[in-house]
Amino acid sequence: MDGLNLVPLNGLRAMEAVARLGSLSAAGRELGVSPGAVSQQIARCEAALDRRLFDRRPGGMVPVAGSEDIFRRLGEGFAALGSAVEMTRRDRAHVLTISVAPIFAARWLIWRLSGFTRAHPAIRVRIDSETALVDPNAGDIDFAIRIGPGGYRGVTAERLFPQRIVPVCNAYWAARIKAPADIARVPIIREPGAMFGWEDWLEPEGLSPAILGDGPTFNEASLCLDAAMAGEGLFLAFEALCRDALDRGQILAPVPRFHLSGLSYWLVSARDRSLSGPQRLFRTWLLEVLAEGGLGGA
Repeated sequence: MDGLNLVPLNGLRAMEAVARLGSLSAAGRELGVSPGAVSQQIARCEAALDRRLFDRRPGGMVPVAGSEDIFRRLGEGFAALGSAVEMTRRDRAHVLTISVAPIFAARWLIWRLSGFTRAHPAIRVRIDSETALVDPNAGDIDFAIRIGPGGYRGVTAERLFPQRIVPVCNAYWAARIKAPADIARVPIIREPGAMFGWEDWLEPEGLSPAILGDGPTFNEASLCLDAAMAGEGLFLAFEALCRDALDRGQILAPVPRFHLSGLSYWLVSARDRSLSGPQRLFRTWLLEVLAEGGLGGA
């Protein structure tokens, strides 16, 4: 750190910006100063380092050969500093941004979030309900709750609970299903884009998907659950989607055996950033609520 104290920080910022953006003018716009000021900052920094890092050419300033690792490390360093400043800002603002798939947000999380708000009224939670995957290392996302097989690279991923699946329907069709094989006698509601299939539930029961009959198709799991409630047939639902409806008696599981889909829910956060105060509180609350609700057989 002693050597760093001898080097002007603004000069390092100017050098990194020029190397990354390719010109004095672009670096000046990013840093909010004139191109001439950027050039002067670089000159002072090179003098302090006693090393030339740019070639001055008619078309602009070009990093000298062999300086690639220096500018790469400078970029990483300023990115880390930016993350630290952002972390401090978030702790001060008490804002928590959670990226979560719309179905999980609407069918499970939103009905429990008031408990966190009551326990921590100073923390404002913002739900970003997008299906697209986000990178918590960039932007303002504190946590992403996602479902998948795991093994995610470049992030910290904590397994919350395994995804379990069970067939559900209304009382009319449930009365016609006394055993798993009776599923062949009822319409089957299908979701073409599901991440699991009927074989994941039928094969542990010793049955083949070939027994399944026809039925309506919907392109979204929440619509399929509503269709099952309305009497359209039998739907293979994942537990987080149907748990509350089962508990309230809005839907029935005629063969109430949950089987694993092979997927899990994960709490994903930035890899190289420690959890902020609001993040730690939300994680603790979420794990407690999941344990109380018994999702995944917990």
